Amino acid sequence: MHDITTTMTAITHVVYAHLRAWAPDALLDPDPDRRDRGAVSLEQALWYAAAATAVGIVATVIWTKIKTEADKPVSPGGL
Repeated sequence: MHDITTTMTAITHVVYAHLRAWAPDALLDPDPDRRDRGAVSLEQALWYAAAATAVGIVATVIWTKIKTEADKPVSPGGL
């Protein structure tokens, strides 16, 4: 279980880093006078996007595992 948590954390951080790399420098400036003062900051939006991507990846992995198990033939011989 620890391995999947570590992997998903790493994926989330990589996606977040790539999304921040695309943002204009003016939006990433730590100067509070120049920062966006909207209801949701750019950083929050990027974290949500990274988290959604990570959730999608986990859901795909789980769905693939379920589908693989469901596609296995059932033997009528019992357990």
